[in-house]
Amino acid sequence: QVQLVESGGGLVQAGGTLRLSCAASGRFVRIDAMGWYRQAPGKQRELVASITTAGTTNYADSVKGRGTISRDNAKNTVYLQMNSLKPEDTAVYYCNVNLRSSWGRQGIDYWGQGTQVTVSS
Repeated sequence: QVQLVESGGGLVQAGGTLRLSCAASGRFVRIDAMGWYRQAPGKQRELVASITTAGTTNYADSVKGRGTISRDNAKNTVYLQMNSLKPEDTAVYYCNVNLRSSWGRQGIDYWGQGTQVTVSS
């Protein structure tokens, strides 16, 4: 079994900073890509940022310059720091991890339970 535990969401004022974390645990041999998605009410889930095992990052245009994704491979954890938060950043944030349960198997995507981020104006 694989578990993803997210933390760090909450209520923040516009212009503030938030740091989300997502730790993976369970039986797996390798974590490949890790990322953060978000879903606002009435909208589709969208990619916020992703990071490969080599550390290559990708950001949605809406968070470029304000968001930083990082990972600690020793802790099987991915982080997302968001600065200069805006009300439009309000959403449920989900971590996504692609990992392999055993060598020779393809990676499978797992999702965290989601953490609410609310930015007040």
